[in-house]
Amino acid sequence: MAAPHQQTKISLLVSFLFFVSTSPISSEKVSLDLYYESLCPYSADFIVNYLAQIFENGIIDIVDLALYPWGNAKLHSNSSSFTCQHGAAECFLNTIEACAIDAWPDVKEHLPFIYCVESLVYSGKYTQWETCYEKSGKDPKPVSDCYATGRGKELELCYAADTNALEPPHEYVPWVVVDGQPLYEDYERTLSYICKAYKGTTEIAICNEFRAQDGGMIRFVTNPFRYTKRTTQLSTIISVATSFVKQAKQVLLSA
Repeated sequence: MAAPHQQTKISLLVSFLFFVSTSPISSEKVSLDLYYESLCPYSADFIVNYLAQIFENGIIDIVDLALYPWGNAKLHSNSSSFTCQHGAAECFLNTIEACAIDAWPDVKEHLPFIYCVESLVYSGKYTQWETCYEKSGKDPKPVSDCYATGRGKELELCYAADTNALEPPHEYVPWVVVDGQPLYEDYERTLSYICKAYKGTTEIAICNEFRAQDGGMIRFVTNPFRYTKRTTQLSTIISVATSFVKQAKQVLLSA
């Protein structure tokens, strides 16, 4: 049975998505594409703690959201089978989430289910994923049929093609793209980038707050550092400090 607080969050998300789907929308939405994998803790963290925010502050009104549940999975040489970074369980859940998107194409329909699954991943309880049908008020049959008939595998191969066609290529997950611009490791500021990209007339209060905080200087990173692995803020500070000390020594020695 769902914990009361989790059930409440999912119910509120369903209600809010219904509300925004019937609200008048201004022109020129910003595309928001999320390339992720179901069992990646970073992906789950982004969906649960960051992506969900767009439904709490009106930003969903100006966003076209698309999810791509493939991530770092690898195609085999025959291009019809694949393995996933976190094993067979991740391939299975990636396919389940792909089937959910296919069964319920409207974001207000599939996102509560995916949010629920990723909440369980985030809390280390992903084996309970089937409880998300009831929690999100969904009939499991369309997704079950999609998986059983092989439709889900076809969808995953399509997501593989979409992910592998990214330019620049994705380097890790979550890989967040706003209006065609990857955010790299700055994805925790996704809301700021959406506000920066938006050219429509709908007034979004949170966007005005971001502009005031950043002095109107929010910029896309078009030539970022290219990481081969994740780095932490502390390691970056240490690296900069080490470089500064080396330069100071060189100045002293040459004096």
